[in-house]
Amino acid sequence: LAVPDEDNCMVVYSSLQSPENAHTVIARCLGIPEHNIRVITRRVGGGFGGKAIRAIPVATACALAAHKLRRPVRIYLNRKTDMIMAGGRHPMKITYSVGFKSNGKITALHLDILINAGISADISPIMPRNMLGTLKKYDWGALSFDIKVCKTNHSSKSAMRAPGEVQASFIAEAIIEHVASTLSIDVDVVRNHNFHSFDSLNLFYEGCAGEPTEYTLPFIWDKLAMSSSFDQRIQMIKCFNTGNSWRKKGISRVPIVHPVQIRATPGKVSILKDGSVVVEVGGIELGQGLWTKVKQMTAFALSAIQCHGTDELLEKVRVIQADSLSLIQGGFTAGSTTSEASCEAVRLCCNILVERLAPLKRKLQEQMGSVVWDILILQAHLQAVNLSASSYFVPDFTSMEYLNYGAAVSEVEVNLLTGETTVLQADLIYDCG
Repeated sequence: LAVPDEDNCMVVYSSLQSPENAHTVIARCLGIPEHNIRVITRRVGGGFGGKAIRAIPVATACALAAHKLRRPVRIYLNRKTDMIMAGGRHPMKITYSVGFKSNGKITALHLDILINAGISADISPIMPRNMLGTLKKYDWGALSFDIKVCKTNHSSKSAMRAPGEVQASFIAEAIIEHVASTLSIDVDVVRNHNFHSFDSLNLFYEGCAGEPTEYTLPFIWDKLAMSSSFDQRIQMIKCFNTGNSWRKKGISRVPIVHPVQIRATPGKVSILKDGSVVVEVGGIELGQGLWTKVKQMTAFALSAIQCHGTDELLEKVRVIQADSLSLIQGGFTAGSTTSEASCEAVRLCCNILVERLAPLKRKLQEQMGSVVWDILILQAHLQAVNLSASSYFVPDFTSMEYLNYGAAVSEVEVNLLTGETTVLQADLIYDCG
């Protein structure tokens, strides 16, 4: 929804993962300064990539129409058009050469990867980096690769959840399965032989491998086998497959290594006269619970003032919509770290406010004995204490990238006559740090 405002301004309401990017594109399209544009995002009804980039052309077209007609314009896509624009995951063609020993230990791997990016770049330039982070989950010995992002006459491919990483994990597992098949040995044996030691992990993920104690994948791998009864279920499945001609079951255990990156994120916390709290963050609520975490962090951090009534602070906190003029440099909500970065930005704001309130609280305590939150805030307003604080959390360079580890066991049944596939059970363990 685009609404023309006075002085040649434009207010645009759009559900997207990066209001800041839309703000810039709309200003350039309309040929007006960025301070004349305001992009507001209340929430995104499930995004996870799909509304990272492809919502921007829709918002810009809407703003252009409103700018020309000088009246409010609303545009929405039907589902078919929406799906065509998103384009789905990137198709790829992969050719590889792999060298390995008789026990399944891989010594060398070369990959030639062609990525079908469609007719425009969209997010495709980030694909090679995303893929490499996941491809390196095994110790390939010597690893070389040639990744080409290809312009084709197909639809452009936008971000889907974990773009490139899903494909890269499939590639890695296909190679492992191929080696196991060639040697006629169990695929889990091959996986175990090619797990990273901490030294090889440090080599493949230089700068973000962390400390040896943080490499929890081997522990997760073994724990999952026990908690999912993996070995017992393998035997049960073998018995099932022997006795059934047209239905077959399979079970697989797969690891994952996910490099996580934290980005700079702004925050703003303001305390109103009645003691209620309003919070703004750069992060967008996509259904991942970002606002819930931010509210909890605000209540927790402000309770450090230690006065009566702070145990009810959670009910007094409201997170308001993202506004690209009110809070600049909001950045991108993507990559699974925006909730935590937003919480840290809010924590820094709250620390400033607690520091400002502390002298007044001590003074009131001497006069009254005990201090109630509402009275403290009212007095702060009367005594002109600044009860609004802004911050910009910038992660330390040494800790802005780190690794997450996980593993999953999936049991699947296939009907050989119809091709119908049913996931019977999935067990997951994930260490998110």
